[in-house]
Amino acid sequence: MNIIVPIKQVPETSNVKMDTETGTMMRDGVESIINPLDLYAIEIAIQVKESHGGRVTVVTMGPPSADKALREALAMGCDDGVLISDRKFAGADTWSTAYVLVKAIEKIGAVDLIIAGERATDGDTGQVGPNIASAMDLPLATYVSRIDAVTGTSITVERMTEEGYEKLRLPLPALLTVVKEISYPRLPTLRGKQRARKTDIPTYSVADLDVVENHLGLTGSPTRVVKIETPKVTRGGKIYKVVDDHSLEEAVDGLIEFMKKKEII
Repeated sequence: MNIIVPIKQVPETSNVKMDTETGTMMRDGVESIINPLDLYAIEIAIQVKESHGGRVTVVTMGPPSADKALREALAMGCDDGVLISDRKFAGADTWSTAYVLVKAIEKIGAVDLIIAGERATDGDTGQVGPNIASAMDLPLATYVSRIDAVTGTSITVERMTEEGYEKLRLPLPALLTVVKEISYPRLPTLRGKQRARKTDIPTYSVADLDVVENHLGLTGSPTRVVKIETPKVTRGGKIYKVVDDHSLEEAVDGLIEFMKKKEII
């Protein structure tokens, strides 16, 4: 079984910075990690491989430094990695990103299952996985919390919904987006790290993929951020400082008045 796991390298939450002119995330000089929710996709892909055989290939689109994320996934137990990197991909929205990932997956070859994280912590849209499924005309199950059975022709999963859980059987090939309840990511092993350092990771550029260039990057993205604002947290409350009996009485009266105004009492 050939399994593809699209992953993303994201800035640590505390290091997120935005370019106010382009509306895109600033990544240069910012410490990045594998998108935490993609780790669950990596883990369950490895589990499926261990149970049913096959290979797991991780794919990411990003700057050359995203090679680090791929090698971490290889150290966890994935078999192959592919880096998609070209300046012309910069600033891509979810549609353009999915478009390029689809072209890379098609170049990799036959695929039986694509497993993606629920969403990325930087964009928080949850759109790339479903976009890939739509572009490749694949059956899709989102918010998958458990894989019950895998055969040569189908996969049975349980997915989370607002009302509870839903069980689906999808014909293969198919695409799943998984939630963190599905498993717990393993840590890279020493042997895995040694193998990851030696593994040759190919890089796909625009020249290597059958893409239409006006579909790439910021200029090829049908959606974009037009304005960025930092929310201001303001509180309109009143602070009472109790230092004596008089200030205590004033504070109690103020609290009672406030509760009456809010119709609490």
